Amino acid sequence: MMKEETTYKQLPSQYKNNLRKKTIFLIVFALVILLSASIAGIFIKPANLITDFTSKNLAPNFAHPFGTDWLGRDMFLRTIKGLSLSIFIGMFACAIGIVIAVILGLMSATMGKKVDAVICFLIDLFLSTPHILMIIIICFAVGGGLKGVIIGIAVTHWASLARLVRAEVKQLLAQEYVHIARQLGKSRFYIAVHHIFPPLLPLLLVGFISTFPHALLHEASITFLGFGLPPHEPAIGIILSESMKYLAAGYWWLAALPGLSLLFIVLLFDVLGENIKKLIHPKMIHS
Repeated sequence: MMKEETTYKQLPSQYKNNLRKKTIFLIVFALVILLSASIAGIFIKPANLITDFTSKNLAPNFAHPFGTDWLGRDMFLRTIKGLSLSIFIGMFACAIGIVIAVILGLMSATMGKKVDAVICFLIDLFLSTPHILMIIIICFAVGGGLKGVIIGIAVTHWASLARLVRAEVKQLLAQEYVHIARQLGKSRFYIAVHHIFPPLLPLLLVGFISTFPHALLHEASITFLGFGLPPHEPAIGIILSESMKYLAAGYWWLAALPGLSLLFIVLLFDVLGENIKKLIHPKMIHS
């Protein structure tokens, strides 16, 4: 760690500025594409996805960049609609997971050893159980569908961040300025608002973005397996599931292009998370 810090301090200022500009460019680039995909999906109406049997099973071309399916529907529009739906589901589920992580992390750090032991047990339990299995069980228990997917992802994607919140809060509570604030008679609410939550915000931001790719992949996975969204929804998991029966006929684009699009979106979120982490922690920016 000391070697990395020294290396960063010794970097020329021009080189640091170039690295910072590169980091900001990658963040903006990723955000523009992700926001474009999310917003574009909103404007794709059911009328744009109507069947056209005169254009069924067309390979990718200028009119249909991703080709058409067995009902003549444009696969590019279906893919954008599915990605937009997955992104909004992931955002909502991750937001709920963040709230759970913050509440349990704070409780574990501030409410004594017994509460800490119970919450640490729950964290270890959720981290040791495969997420896919837990999501399937939860989806089945709450009746599946959109509600089941969101609840399943939210309930299974809080443990890692809760552990980080617990450790960060314990470290903050041990700081001298917190002890001084207590001696000055400041309330717990004042200390939480002014000394605990502000340092947690960067951690929560990075945690949210880092959790997002897992949420997207898990949503697509359980939908592909038939435990997630209903078949009439244009979700990526449903598109991939439906296309499996047509691969043997040579219609490779039905699965390959939506699958690669999902992978591209996941990688963009990974790039976004890594570069925001570098922007928040400049000592990492040279790596």
